[in-house]
Amino acid sequence: MVIYVPGRRWRLLACGVLALMVLFFLQGLAWQGAVAVFSRLTENRILPIYEVDRPDKAISISLDAVWGAEYTNSFLELFEKEGIKTTFFLGGYWLEKYPELARKIVASGHEIGNHTYSHPHLNSLSREEIRHELERNHALIVEITGFTPTLFRPPFGEYSNKVIEVAEAVGYKTIQWSIDSLDWRNPSVDYIVNRVMSQVRPGSIILFHNNGVNTLAALKVLLPRLKADGFQIVPISQLIYTENYCIDANGVQRRLPMAQRGEER
Repeated sequence: MVIYVPGRRWRLLACGVLALMVLFFLQGLAWQGAVAVFSRLTENRILPIYEVDRPDKAISISLDAVWGAEYTNSFLELFEKEGIKTTFFLGGYWLEKYPELARKIVASGHEIGNHTYSHPHLNSLSREEIRHELERNHALIVEITGFTPTLFRPPFGEYSNKVIEVAEAVGYKTIQWSIDSLDWRNPSVDYIVNRVMSQVRPGSIILFHNNGVNTLAALKVLLPRLKADGFQIVPISQLIYTENYCIDANGVQRRLPMAQRGEER
């Protein structure tokens, strides 16, 4: 027998109830404030996963790749040295230009997520165009690497109900991030390290870029620090829940209490 939650709206409602319980019993909020929170939680707005409510200290490191590959081999060497696995979100242009590196990423035990074929602003596209972007890149990933992706990150972090619904329809969970390293702005190593360490917590999803100028140097400092602080770095597919969950108004994926789970008939 499989336990599951039938439908996104039901899950959102259940997550709202869960959030209310926390608000009432842990924070003692007034009834009016709790009602306002509940109203927001039960709107029809669909959210991606920004982070995960975890009982342990598991976190994920992700790298988006749509331009350049100068540091990719060095990333893979560093991850091998540190004994961690990560998630690379690859764009179609990158895959076509660096197929051998894409294969090496998978051969090294890392997972690949879909970052669309041409990295467009998806909110400006039709549902059919969004689907084409995802399916074209999906086919490319499978053809080049043999890996079947199940995670999708929208370009520029832009999304809407339309984008998430199309992604879900073709078998993808939409993944954002809870910590942006801002490495794409080429800040100093110290800036990246301090920014991540000041925000990291269990269930964090950290955004880096495959060709950030100081990303590799920052990760050489960050990875030992994170491990020393007890964090376990895992691919995003191992961080998230695949059933019996809700996503709250802040994009936090949470497990549902047993009493709020439905049974498949």
